[in-house]
Amino acid sequence: MKKKRSRTLSFKYLLFDLIRISAIPGYLFFRPKRRYVSESAKKKIKGGALIISNHITLFDPMYLMLLIPSRRIHFVAMSDLFGSKFRRWMFKNAFQCIEINRENFSLNSFKEIVRNLDEGKCVGMFPEGKVNEQKEGFQAFKSGMVMMALKSKSPIIPVYLKRRKHWYSRLEAVFGEPVDITNYIKDDKITMADINSASKFLEEQEEKLKLIVEGEK
Repeated sequence: MKKKRSRTLSFKYLLFDLIRISAIPGYLFFRPKRRYVSESAKKKIKGGALIISNHITLFDPMYLMLLIPSRRIHFVAMSDLFGSKFRRWMFKNAFQCIEINRENFSLNSFKEIVRNLDEGKCVGMFPEGKVNEQKEGFQAFKSGMVMMALKSKSPIIPVYLKRRKHWYSRLEAVFGEPVDITNYIKDDKITMADINSASKFLEEQEEKLKLIVEGEK
């Protein structure tokens, strides 16, 4: 049974892995530069983890895949991108994305994200919800990521992508320490105040990461 399951998984990720391999020229072009706030942040990502990042361009999922080439990342994608049968097939099967509706977030989407985390996979999401075209500040973080991390008992790994000044500029990012959300919940009974507080804490972590690279002259 294990052998059959392994073959099924290999076939499932065949297109996804081919796309990742085809990104090698992009890796050479962008020359990803990673910074870490500590040795803890530098450790290899193992098991289920929710990777969050600021959202500055439509290419951010590709940038994160280049920055974390050792892991497959299942990105949360808005239902607007699944408009046609071909695009739905592409995002679901080739890119292994998880569909969510920004206006009407469903329990099924929540369960799919948690299931992926429980299975030891990496899930990537942009808590701002959409591309932030402003060069200063963040859009308010969506708090759903906190509930997903709590339900799956997975760490949240904050990443900050530096804005590239030119098309030929090097890709740079700062990785923060994994955040265990349970440390920010006061007791067993989770309240909205706790969730909002944890979400605000993660936003503050992104601000700190931003200062590391954006504060440089």
